[in-house]
Amino acid sequence: MAGPTASDVPPTMPVKIFSAGVAACVADVITFPLDTAKVRLQIQGECQTSRAIRYKGVLGTVTTLAKTEGPMKLYSGLPAGLQRQISFASLRIGLYDTVLEFFSTGKETTAGLGSKIAAGLTTGGVAVFIGQPTEVVKVRLQAQSHLHGLKPRYTGTYNAYRIIATTEGLTGLWKGTTPNLTRNVIINCTELVTYDLMKEALVKKKLLADDLPCHFVSALIAGFCTTVLSSPVDVVKTRFVNSPPGQYTSVPNCAMTMLTKEGPLAFFKGFVPSFLRLGSWNVIMFVCFEQLKRELMKSGQTVNCAT
Repeated sequence: MAGPTASDVPPTMPVKIFSAGVAACVADVITFPLDTAKVRLQIQGECQTSRAIRYKGVLGTVTTLAKTEGPMKLYSGLPAGLQRQISFASLRIGLYDTVLEFFSTGKETTAGLGSKIAAGLTTGGVAVFIGQPTEVVKVRLQAQSHLHGLKPRYTGTYNAYRIIATTEGLTGLWKGTTPNLTRNVIINCTELVTYDLMKEALVKKKLLADDLPCHFVSALIAGFCTTVLSSPVDVVKTRFVNSPPGQYTSVPNCAMTMLTKEGPLAFFKGFVPSFLRLGSWNVIMFVCFEQLKRELMKSGQTVNCAT
């Protein structure tokens, strides 16, 4: 009797965690300039000075940054970004199926929407708490500018970790955990649940096979839905995390300051780069994730057959 093929054997938890971490890092490297543009647009208007550069649009922000601060500025904070994906995305995505099985055991043959949301909440919450220091460092490095004689707060990734820990205490590395937790709970639930539901619907209705085109469409739709729901919290999170001590007394104070000074549209600053970044990140990550899982299971099957 022929043994099961790689596609018949479900990926193990270590395979999922490793695949998610690698896929997220690949997606981050490719889309990081868009993330930097998003951060700059989100903090624009926070400090009203005549010398401040005004960024216009996604391409305008990217080209302005490259011209005024050099092309490498678009990748400022990338090491912290990759550290974030290794500690954060690998857990929130890699553990999703395992946690989903836990919540749906003995309840139904197919996991329901409630179980999927609960799994997204759990993995997202755990991952945020572990990866928050990398998020703080990444955002601050992306936001800092050396123009107009401004001295950068940090000279590099590890210098940022050290200065934040010594000047603001260890709690400074977990600054903005509340808005980031809210943001990532929204992102994790929307992103993973929407992707899961879309893929399931496309395959079940035989519109697409469980392959690359299906993964592409599902990831793109998940990226758009996630951006719409998470944008206001994302802007507040970026502003609060990047702020020097004392600028805002709390997260609600940050949100109210934005609302009174800049109006409700301030909560959607950087929406286009957010979608371009999150949409493209989702497509690259999920396609790589699915393919990598299959290839690792195939190689595992080949080794088992050989032995």
